Amino acid sequence: MKLVLICHPGFSRSQSMPRFAGMLKAAYESRGHSVEVWSPSARVFNWVPARFSKWAGYVDQYLLFPMAMRSAVNRASKDTLFVFCDQALGPWVPLVRDRPHVVHVHDLLALRSALGDIPENPTAATGRLYQRYIRRGFRRGRHFISVSKKTLSDLNRFGGVTAATSEVVYNGMNFPYAPLPVAEARTILQNCGISMPEAGMLLHVGGGQWYKNLAGVIAIYAEYVSRTAEPLPLWCVGPQPSPAIEAAIAKIPQKGRVVFLRSVESATLQALYSAAKAFLFPSLAEGFGWPLLEAQACGCPVITTDEAPMNEVAGAGAFYLPRLAAPGDLAAWARHGAVVLQELLSESPAGKAQRREAGLAWAKRFDPNAAIDAYLAIYERVLHGTKTADDSFSVRNQSMQA
Repeated sequence: MKLVLICHPGFSRSQSMPRFAGMLKAAYESRGHSVEVWSPSARVFNWVPARFSKWAGYVDQYLLFPMAMRSAVNRASKDTLFVFCDQALGPWVPLVRDRPHVVHVHDLLALRSALGDIPENPTAATGRLYQRYIRRGFRRGRHFISVSKKTLSDLNRFGGVTAATSEVVYNGMNFPYAPLPVAEARTILQNCGISMPEAGMLLHVGGGQWYKNLAGVIAIYAEYVSRTAEPLPLWCVGPQPSPAIEAAIAKIPQKGRVVFLRSVESATLQALYSAAKAFLFPSLAEGFGWPLLEAQACGCPVITTDEAPMNEVAGAGAFYLPRLAAPGDLAAWARHGAVVLQELLSESPAGKAQRREAGLAWAKRFDPNAAIDAYLAIYERVLHGTKTADDSFSVRNQSMQA
């Protein structure tokens, strides 16, 4: 196949989307497909003062790039498939409306927030206009691949698309996560200048976004510390905490300890997962939830939220909490979370071993090669105009289902 991957510019804040596009390019080329990558160049962005860089980036993305892309589309052969690596690239979808194309959909959280569906994340007027601009573009698309059933449901409910193809393909693991012996994990961490406590630690991984619910994690930990004679420390992989989070940490009893780690590579993260006694991930929302699988693939037990897609991705082996309501009783919710955490930590050795094996088996279902094969199968059908048995919806890789 001749594939054109359309992705975010290199000067955007996104890190995960460029990695996703790079992964697709490498995988498709290894299977013998011809791949080009199109993205906006930093023509204006590099020539303006930093305080104007946001608006300069918009000029590059939404004024200059469409002109260049329109010309390039006209020159592309008719057997080319255009692949949008993220639905947030929606403004460019109409440029290939009448050419074979596929839109990968990761999450609709920003759009839902702009539409007032998520009270925890109010959106300013300019943000609401921007998200509607993106939606007006991607709803012109005809072929979509969503990362979870929840994302597909949001695409239908909030995106307002009229799809000829709309399928779910679960993400494949983007690093070969596997359990490490504790001694090996400790050595890896020491080589990174990280001293691991002898008794282990609790772990949270997040990028600081509102939906990662770091405030809820800290509240659960504070309650756990107040109930435990010798509490484990909490290690958080993510950016420096906000003043509000710092204030919450300051209220934790002195026997508790919260450590923040930044710029952690995948191999180091594997060691952290392998050494942790529990992984706390009570998100308010997700598009998929990579860390849930990463933790389970390393043998770490998981506590997460009993709502899609978290329960869709984590499967039957995880411990679940109700979603923290907004506004809600944080104290009562945290008390319940601390009880669940203590239940996890006090499981019998046999129970822990059984849960560990269940998590390992579940994570193996999210095979990156199976995901790539599923993408390519959909691309072939779109390119050649064939359909699935159910034109409106199907779930690929049925082995991943609970």
